Amino acid sequence: MALNLGVIGTGAIGREHIRRCSKVLVGAKVVAVNDINHQSAVDVITSLQLDAQVYDDAHELVKASNVDAILVTSWGPSHEEFVLAAIAAGKPVFCEKPLAVTAAGCKRIVDAEIKHGKRLVQVGFMRPFDRGYRALKEVIDSGEIGEPLMLHCAHRNASVADTYSTDMAIVDTLIHEINVLSWLLDDDYRTVQVVFPRKTSKALAHLRDPQVVLFETHKGTRIDVEVFVNCQYGYDIQCEVVGETGIARLPEPSSVQTRSQARLSTSILTDWKDRFIEAYDIELQAFIHDLAAGELTGPSAWDGYTAAVTSDACILAQKSGQIVPIELPQRPAFYAR
Repeated sequence: MALNLGVIGTGAIGREHIRRCSKVLVGAKVVAVNDINHQSAVDVITSLQLDAQVYDDAHELVKASNVDAILVTSWGPSHEEFVLAAIAAGKPVFCEKPLAVTAAGCKRIVDAEIKHGKRLVQVGFMRPFDRGYRALKEVIDSGEIGEPLMLHCAHRNASVADTYSTDMAIVDTLIHEINVLSWLLDDDYRTVQVVFPRKTSKALAHLRDPQVVLFETHKGTRIDVEVFVNCQYGYDIQCEVVGETGIARLPEPSSVQTRSQARLSTSILTDWKDRFIEAYDIELQAFIHDLAAGELTGPSAWDGYTAAVTSDACILAQKSGQIVPIELPQRPAFYAR
């Protein structure tokens, strides 16, 4: 029997998730949709020819008897409210990042889920579902390169909108590295420092770009992440793990090599959606399969909380230039890895 999904939020990522759940994935169908803009919700189900009901009240969608699970893809500040409503209704919920816009909000979700007694929440961190990152983790976990000593990483965008600010390099961009690198290493962060190299002339006056974020983990691994959002040449994600006995690198996206006009070349992606489109498919398919099996295994509410605490420390490090401790309570047994 197909899982009946209700989707709150029909912006760009909401529309994409509705499309993939309806046209690409198996085991689920979208039966209810809500958006603050009623016409936007109507347009989505019309364009995809879905037999789904439009709800003007998201809470009514959550409580609907024919809705088995919720996808929250609405405006970030509304996430906490709707995730808590889903937990109160005893319904599983897939929430796009951020889980909540504050660490305190994330912690309220963690506490509510623990009180419920069973995992209901998955956070939309897609990189652990990317085939390249999974292959890299297999190498690390196998011991083939020994214990990880250092990670050298980069997150580069060709350009960003005028509204992009220096702190967004953390909360919108680095947030993916914060999640996936902790998952890769099975380790938590202990400290962070942010340093600013020479500013690119391609960045607007209000934006400090690039920046380098320096982490130390509890096991002592050192991580540097270059965040450069006006690199001009494309969308480029890099990760190199230096181990005791070898080095492992994140695979490059598949690309045809060409020989033309006296030049040997391979193309570089320019759109983040193209880089991780398969990972989005895999993460939602895993969510659907996990619900059928009775247990969620994807990124948890605790992962959303730790990412929020870590990003708060990164923002403080941006402003102070100091090494900032990242203070997390002990991981609850409820969220044991």
